[in-house]
Amino acid sequence: MRITDTSDLWWKNAVVYCLDVKRFADSDGDGWGDFRGLAGKVDYLADLGVTCLWLMPFYPSPMGDDGYDISDYYAIHPRLGTFGDFVEFVRTAKDRGMRVIADLVPNHTSVEHPWFQSARQGPGSPHHDWYVWSDEEPEVAPGDVAFPGEETSIWQYDESCGRYFLHRFYRFQPDLNVSNPAVRDEVAKIAGFWSSLGLSGFRLDAVPAFLETTDDTARARLPDPHDLLRDLRSYLTRRHGESMLLGEVNLPHDQQRLYFGSDGAPELSTCFDFIAMQNLWLSLARQEASPLAHALESRPMIPPDAQWGIFVRNHDELTLDRLTPGERQEVFAAFGPSKSMQIYDRGLRRRAPTMLGGDPERIRLVYSLLFSLPGTPVLFYGEEIGMGENLGAEQRLAVRTPMQWTAGRNGGFSSAAPADLVSKVVRGSFSPRNVNVDDQRSDPESLHSFMRALIRAYRECPELGWGVPTILRCEQPSVLAHRCTWEEQSTLALHNLADRPVTARVTLPEGRGPVRLVEPLGRTEVSTDRKGMLEVRLPRYGRLWLRVQA
Repeated sequence: MRITDTSDLWWKNAVVYCLDVKRFADSDGDGWGDFRGLAGKVDYLADLGVTCLWLMPFYPSPMGDDGYDISDYYAIHPRLGTFGDFVEFVRTAKDRGMRVIADLVPNHTSVEHPWFQSARQGPGSPHHDWYVWSDEEPEVAPGDVAFPGEETSIWQYDESCGRYFLHRFYRFQPDLNVSNPAVRDEVAKIAGFWSSLGLSGFRLDAVPAFLETTDDTARARLPDPHDLLRDLRSYLTRRHGESMLLGEVNLPHDQQRLYFGSDGAPELSTCFDFIAMQNLWLSLARQEASPLAHALESRPMIPPDAQWGIFVRNHDELTLDRLTPGERQEVFAAFGPSKSMQIYDRGLRRRAPTMLGGDPERIRLVYSLLFSLPGTPVLFYGEEIGMGENLGAEQRLAVRTPMQWTAGRNGGFSSAAPADLVSKVVRGSFSPRNVNVDDQRSDPESLHSFMRALIRAYRECPELGWGVPTILRCEQPSVLAHRCTWEEQSTLALHNLADRPVTARVTLPEGRGPVRLVEPLGRTEVSTDRKGMLEVRLPRYGRLWLRVQA
């Protein structure tokens, strides 16, 4: 295996770390994190083993949706720094071996964006057709509303214009009209602008909503909305060959396959696997491997240069919308029984360590699964130390709290008065006093040390990102046994989802042996029998990676 085989398509075995600049590190004591503060933490992220930083929106915004309501795509929020600070951060990250991608939010703008302020002047405005309008309020199906309880419609009447505008999300986020060629050109221009400043790609927000057209006129102008993704990917590849697109596509696997591209015309480089994530939590709730195993087996074949994005939870609610109502209630009962922990009747607003009751072995099991499942692992900031949530915060902001660096004031995030912080610091058993970077970096038994070793093991086994996965039959229902093979390398992973020890027996597909297997970067060494059968004892929430030796 040559390392050059993995360098061009870097996203296939990257370690992606999502962070919010304004909540990561504050350099000037104003209570908001900034790019100078982030640049000062680059060595920490490099030491952890991160290879790609994903930045949540850092653009000017009235902050109605925590920055996803953007008022200027070509600028930086003044509290986060200057273009000089941004470029210095990107340069420093690249110097330490990390690429940087950022959120691109092309589905909607803020109502305060100059485009919309122009558009609301009426059909005579040059930007009016940049948004989606209707003279009458169209009927809305219940499933069309993204945030039940907060919005009742996806159409909002604008007094200035005298027409209704479409907003698939909040009423202060009018949808852009992607059937307008000028809008598509502008989206490409925005991507090209930030790529020229050093970004290696983008995470595309709400991709299915972005591509959806609303009427016959729009469909006539853009018969195949996927042309937009194909054109954007091609444009970025021409500008910067290393560019990637990471897509938020929360759809069933058979529909999701379309977003990777077809007929040799690539679209998204990577798609988040929401189906596997949701079934992971269902498996944990049941202590049975079958839901997750079936989800992995249902994955369609994707192009060889594409990848699945694997995650435990992301920066939004932990959505369970692809489970049945009964399955969703199982997960709620196990990991978020209180209504205050739930959101939109479909998800949870908790972080993994609190959902797992702070059980160290169960937490390690979940992240061992994350890094062993076929795909590219994506971490949300603070997961490496087991940060918790603030249920006193509104809606999805519960999990977007300041990074916890030390046990001191404000968790070392900022020297500002607590009342001036962008968000309140977590309190209780998961507060900075008990959960912080400083204490864990010096403790070889900490979650941080475990995650650092786990990332190193993952990087030593490129077949986990590049390989073809196989679910192996195991008579223990609580054990997920799977194998990833690429060229001459193969890794087998065993995970016991039960709170009791079990003996797991699996047979390698070759059906012959003995085969010697060694734990990557570990001390365990075992062999199969002559028929390729392996027997191992796994403790409660036990986990074991084994690399097949030639």
